[in-house]
This record gives sequence, structure tokens and C-alpha cells, in this order.
Amino acid sequence: MSLLLRIVISSVLGIVAFAFLLFVPAGTLDYWQGWTLLAVFTAMSLAPTMFLNRVDPAAIERRTHAGVKAETRPTQKVVIAGTFVVFGAMLVVPALDYRFGWSHVPGWLSVVGDVMVAAGLGLAMLVVFQNRYASANITVEDGQPLVSTGLYGIVRHPMYFGNTILMIGIVLALGSYWSLLLVPIGLALMVVRIIDEEKLLRAELDGYEQYTQKVRYRLVPLIW
Repeated sequence: MSLLLRIVISSVLGIVAFAFLLFVPAGTLDYWQGWTLLAVFTAMSLAPTMFLNRVDPAAIERRTHAGVKAETRPTQKVVIAGTFVVFGAMLVVPALDYRFGWSHVPGWLSVVGDVMVAAGLGLAMLVVFQNRYASANITVEDGQPLVSTGLYGIVRHPMYFGNTILMIGIVLALGSYWSLLLVPIGLALMVVRIIDEEKLLRAELDGYEQYTQKVRYRLVPLIW
């Protein structure tokens, strides 16, 4: 099966699953926050992916190896499984919130959330453009270069910084204050992933130890 066909099939299945997790718990299709988020997520994920597939298919191929089975480190398997659960909850809980009226988030704040989602996804895709070896699973390939400029000159894990923006944006976009309680759980999983990932990078990626002295912050500048 060609890479392009796999991208199309994966995208279609992802959109269907995304919609199922939103609109079934919401109990209605009359959920504009859900439709807007779905549109933003689809556009900001699919368009850069299709473009990168044209200019560097190998970079996209690396991103297709994702999920629990793709990870070789036990810690990462647990983290990825937990991350899938949290991400699903970030769709289901706001939909239930909408259905039962637990929160009353103003429309403008949901729009701000959509902007944050677009920014988070855009940042994550920009990382892939800057580092074509940025795979979805934790690995170091033969001949993989150390990228230390651009976004990597600000924090050591800029894609995870984008994911942080994305998580906050999702729950706001879907209009749920209660779902913000899921964000610290997602952040905790991300911190564990980063700490374990850096053990591998220090051991297997040439120059990474020196890079950590140059760029001191892992995730958020001036914080951690």
C-alpha cells in the first residue's frame, strides 16, 4: 500500500473516530464547537502532512510509526497508552459537559481555544519541517543529526510545547471548564515521556549532552 493511500485512509478513519467521540456523547449534531474543532484539526493536520509528503515522504513515513506497539521502551508504552486515554477524554468529557450543561463557556473563549489548537498543531508541524527525524515514537536512527537551531534553540522539545498549547486549546474550544482538570494529567504524562526520552537521547544521539547545556529548558522557557 502506498504512503499516500495510507495517509488518506488514516485521515478518514481519524476524522470518523474524532466525530464519534464528540457527537455521540453530546447526543446531538447541533454542537458548533465540536464541528469547528473538527474542521480546524483536520485542516491543520492534513494540509501540512500532504505538503510534506510531496517534499519529504521519509519524514511522513517516520510519523506513521505510532502507538503503543511502535514504542520499544516500557515507560513509553505506558505513557502512550495513557495519552490516548487522556486525549479521548478531552473529547468525550467536553461533549458530555455540553449535553448536560455543566459549564457555560462564552463563544469567544471557544474561538480562542480553536486558535490555540491551530497554533499548537502548526507548531508541531513546523517542528517536523525543522527536524525531519522527529518521529512519533522514541528512537534514534543511524546517522540522525542533532538539531539545535530554530525552535530547538528555545526549548529542547518544541513539539511537546505545541502539544501543551493544543491540550488547553481543545477543552476551551469545546466549551468545557471541567475538562481543564484533564490538562495536568496530560502534562504529567508528557513530563514522564520527556524524562525517559532524554535518557535515550543522552545515550545514543551524539552531542545531545552538550546540547542540554546550551538549551537548558526542556518544555517551557524559564520554567522547565
